[in-house]
Amino acid sequence: MPVHYDFGGIAAGCDEAGRGCLAGPVVAAACILPKDFHHPWLNDSKQITEKRREALRPIIEKEAITWGVSIVPPHEVDKLNILWASIEGMHRALLQLIPQPELVLVDGNRFKPYGDIPYETVVGGDGTYLSISAASVLAKTHRDEFMVEAAGEYPQYGWQKNKGYPTAEHRKAIAEFGATDLHRKSFQLLPKQMKLDI
Repeated sequence: MPVHYDFGGIAAGCDEAGRGCLAGPVVAAACILPKDFHHPWLNDSKQITEKRREALRPIIEKEAITWGVSIVPPHEVDKLNILWASIEGMHRALLQLIPQPELVLVDGNRFKPYGDIPYETVVGGDGTYLSISAASVLAKTHRDEFMVEAAGEYPQYGWQKNKGYPTAEHRKAIAEFGATDLHRKSFQLLPKQMKLDI
């Protein structure tokens, strides 16, 4: 189970959701938790059921010292590439934090400096440190909410279920109906044997 990072100052956890999707934004979150925060369900968001993630979100938003969520739209993902779009999203989420952290903990192995604040990348960090776990839940739930709303505008792609990920159903809909303005044009939307004109 994740634990608090052993640090005397204020540490913020960062994570993102939606890197592997064909459609929709990358959503990044940053979160600073109180030292005494614990919840038995809090873990890597991928290890938590959707129902528990949705239940955790208001608890985290209420009890966190501060938190921020940013949305990087598909056209920026196409412009920056997915890695730099994810990092840019984390920077934007960090900018929302009051107070600002004295250390940034990032899920994964790549980041770029956020001002002069030191940072540490942690592979599997969303299952290691509570602040990253909380950020992963915020990023995932905010992104899922966005995709469910987008499914109302584009019902044929099944986003309320697949959330923009490359499922067979999603790819079949792209082949049949084409790409929308929420699809990432820099991603391979269809296997090479299925041609798509963008």
